[in-house]
Amino acid sequence: MSQHCPACQQPLSATDSGFHCPSCARDYDAEARCPDCQQPLQVLKACGAVDYFCQHGHGLISKKRVQFAPLSP
Repeated sequence: MSQHCPACQQPLSATDSGFHCPSCARDYDAEARCPDCQQPLQVLKACGAVDYFCQHGHGLISKKRVQFAPLSP
């Protein structure tokens, strides 16, 4: 899934910490979203493991299914 810059609508590049817009030189943090309802996921971290939980009725979401979107400033 291609992500677009919230400011200029140009395609974003993925970085280690989120997204970067080469067109307007802005950086965005990544937000984990539920693949079923597109709502933000709660990130659960324990003992080095990272899990994702949907508070809108979809329960635990596999890391393979999580969709990351740019978090608007």
